[in-house]
Amino acid sequence: MTEQTEKILSRKEGGTWWLIYNQPEKKNAISLDMSMKVVEVLDAFAQDATARVMVVMGAAGTFISGADISEFESRRNDAAAAAKYAEISNRMFSAMREVEKPTIAMVEGFCFGGGVALAACCDMRIAADDALFSIPAAKLGLGYRVDFTQMLVDLMGPSFTREMLYTGKRFTAQEAAAMGLVNRVLPKAELEKFVRDYAKTISENAPLSVRTSKAVVGECLKDNAQRDLDKCERLIDGCSNSEDYKNARRAFMEKKKPVFVGR
Repeated sequence: MTEQTEKILSRKEGGTWWLIYNQPEKKNAISLDMSMKVVEVLDAFAQDATARVMVVMGAAGTFISGADISEFESRRNDAAAAAKYAEISNRMFSAMREVEKPTIAMVEGFCFGGGVALAACCDMRIAADDALFSIPAAKLGLGYRVDFTQMLVDLMGPSFTREMLYTGKRFTAQEAAAMGLVNRVLPKAELEKFVRDYAKTISENAPLSVRTSKAVVGECLKDNAQRDLDKCERLIDGCSNSEDYKNARRAFMEKKKPVFVGR
């Protein structure tokens, strides 16, 4: 399946969805229209029972260079306009962060500003060795949002987050990995195959188990008082009572590879 608008592409290969930001003339900078379309794609991904994992990438060998600054003069020119702009764009980031299925950011080339935030919304970040990471808010006179900053603190800790925000400098993929922002770094020529194989591995695992793991990790990132432990127990019990678990036990005894159906 392939869906296309001028700026957003999506396709499905087996259990893997590919979401592609497609504005190469602007290094895939995200416009508000693009962000709204992404919400639609994420909703379709969430509703597709056969979809197991999503890979997020940019077209033409680069990830995302941030927000489309050409819109700032007309749509983000003062505090009130900025608040409205953020309310609309945040729907995309929230949808990416909250989708119950696993997501992988495949990062190459520029990953700046909102691109870093979007990558941080994904469950994993796998980068090419040519990737560059930067949050240039301080060079634009902007403040970085609390929710985005919290995601970076969760990944990198406060010290590296301060370094990235204070300096606005560009960090290499190797530096980003050392900081905890990136899971692993691959030669650019090997990146897509590695991510494709990684996604296939995830898609072949028990989807209820994977979704439960995502939910439980999410609760672990919250303060103790805010954790929904009842939700975690329900999800864990759901795995134990599932057909997939029963069939996997049988497959193990018969020395066969289990086939999971998500129930």
